[in-house]
Amino acid sequence: MKNMTLEHIAEACHGIYKGAKEQLQTELKGAVTDSRQIEEGFLFIPIKGARVDGHEFIPGVVEKGAAAVLSERKLTDCAVPYIQVESSEQALKDIAEYYRSQLSIPIVGITGSVGKTSTKEMIASVLSQNYQVLKTAGNFNNEIGLPLTLLRIRKEHQAAVVEMGISDFGEMHRLAKMARPTVCVITNIGICHLENLKTRDGILKAKSEIFDYIGPKNHIVLNGQDDKLSTIQEIKGIHPIFYGEGREIYADQIQNCGLKGVKAHIHTPKGTIKVNIPIPGEHNVLNAMAAAGAGLALNMELSDIQAGIEQVKTIGGRSNLIETGGMQILDDCYNANPVSMRASLDVLSLGLGRTIAVLGDMGELGENEKQLHYEVGSYAARKQIDVLFCSGDLSAEMAKGAEDAGGIQVFYFKDREQMTEQLLHELREGDTVLVKASHFMEYPKVVEGIVSHTDKKPA
Repeated sequence: MKNMTLEHIAEACHGIYKGAKEQLQTELKGAVTDSRQIEEGFLFIPIKGARVDGHEFIPGVVEKGAAAVLSERKLTDCAVPYIQVESSEQALKDIAEYYRSQLSIPIVGITGSVGKTSTKEMIASVLSQNYQVLKTAGNFNNEIGLPLTLLRIRKEHQAAVVEMGISDFGEMHRLAKMARPTVCVITNIGICHLENLKTRDGILKAKSEIFDYIGPKNHIVLNGQDDKLSTIQEIKGIHPIFYGEGREIYADQIQNCGLKGVKAHIHTPKGTIKVNIPIPGEHNVLNAMAAAGAGLALNMELSDIQAGIEQVKTIGGRSNLIETGGMQILDDCYNANPVSMRASLDVLSLGLGRTIAVLGDMGELGENEKQLHYEVGSYAARKQIDVLFCSGDLSAEMAKGAEDAGGIQVFYFKDREQMTEQLLHELREGDTVLVKASHFMEYPKVVEGIVSHTDKKPA
């Protein structure tokens, strides 16, 4: 890690170095907050969680070869140097910000209400045609995850693609301060995190904090079909690259190939590419256009942009298609909000055979949460989904919305496990099943239950 000596780290996080002076120039190989990920020569940063205090694991990481640790406490008999700080969490951010300042590689920062992760995967796939790329792993997109992602950048990396997620004002400002993205991408302004941000205008204001540290030679890529984002005209002298209908990057001749993906012609200022997007759902055409915008911002050739779009892969929990027991399972249970629910139901409606939506509660929707759940249920019925299974307190409204709309068989359970038990009895060969809910509902267990159940069936 470039210039990441104990001396520089102590200065960056305003900490007090405790250890031998001759070790101040020790250069660290990495930094983690999870004691299970410690490696020889790494810095361990203990974070106080709701249930676990990372300081308890300091002796163990020292035994595993940690070169140094941070600590909010005074340590006695510590076998390695340590840096005492007021807040380990703030120190992590400060260290990541300092490390980022040492790097000259392009960093693409992605935010938006829906589609951050899918767009991240698409952009990373495109950039990987020209660069050695580091990208956000899993859901490491918050004030702990983002700095850890930045600290994973190594000398072999030539670009990074980072996801930036927020739920309140000020968070994006702090994320942008660390990441200093050279290309800022915003996918849309939807209806999520309304608990704190209240309105879509509030969401736009909070997301726009990504521009707080943008430089004059940097780039902005925005969804021009979004009514809120389309109001942004110029930021610090930078004119955004807009994608979407009627914009400089747009798509036509869109051919939906069901669960096998989407074909489209993407038009750009540099020319047109014909792409076969291997992920189901027409909304992925927008993600592909965003990836084209990011590629063009970094002066990539259209042929490389096309190759990257066509080579993109899904990740677990993000419209991941699983074939098991003669059924197709759309594992999209990483997270959920009303916009992404509708997009996933759109994909499900393309399925062959009987279509079954297995949905659960959506979190952080504020005072209109019941109505928003009701509308998702109603939408499932209007999309002519055959069967709706749902569980959770708020999903009672979802079930009611579907029943009121009519034409759909509805099963509602307060308990996820009871729902799963009934679902396994109802499934049959030829079904296409969508599984989706907010992360706290633990719907990956539903997917595991389906796969395990079909594996046990006699051939």
